[in-house]
Amino acid sequence: MNSATYIGLLLTISAHLMAQPTAKVRYLALGDSYTIGESVAESERWPVQLIARLKAKGTSFDAPTIIATTGWRTDDLSQAIAKANLKSEYDLVSLLIGVNNQYQGKNVDSYKPEFEELLRTAVRLAGGDKRRVFVVSIPDYGYTPFGKPKQPVITEAIDKYNEANKTITEKMGVRYVYITDISRKSFDDPQLVAGDGLHPSGKQYGLWVDRIVDQLFGDSK
Repeated sequence: MNSATYIGLLLTISAHLMAQPTAKVRYLALGDSYTIGESVAESERWPVQLIARLKAKGTSFDAPTIIATTGWRTDDLSQAIAKANLKSEYDLVSLLIGVNNQYQGKNVDSYKPEFEELLRTAVRLAGGDKRRVFVVSIPDYGYTPFGKPKQPVITEAIDKYNEANKTITEKMGVRYVYITDISRKSFDDPQLVAGDGLHPSGKQYGLWVDRIVDQLFGDSK
């Protein structure tokens, strides 16, 4: 299967790629520490692992563009996107944001409009095609050595944030990938946590990619 067919039938993200078989897919990943891959090697970041997985299936990708920094809230990400002056030319756009709103004590009600605006921006950057966009749920850092003492409180808060971003995502007709349950397996498997005791490991990010590929692109093989 050539890259144009794969994009057209499985990714459904860019009609112009079908007409240009030699074109490369342009992927934009928007987020915070989870997207930039705090405490893991660049090759272990989940957007990088995702591209590697899809390349192995025969799709030609440019290196991913990642707009993400540890500690960013929704408003920080919005400001960074504005400063980056990005063009609306991406074939695939992902959004994962909100943990720092929660960690810094922001109310989930203030998160909702900011997340919705970011999602609208993501769709715009995907050329206005919501089929090219997907949202990833916020992982639960309560299931890490750092968060364990306050795990029940953290888990309750993360659930509220994910309920909010899922509702908005589905209302807008954008695809949503829930990975939070994977993050909650780290008490049983400590290797799912990075060396800093807080962020996901490359192994956990690999499990996220399994689910993203399976849910959005047909299979995880």
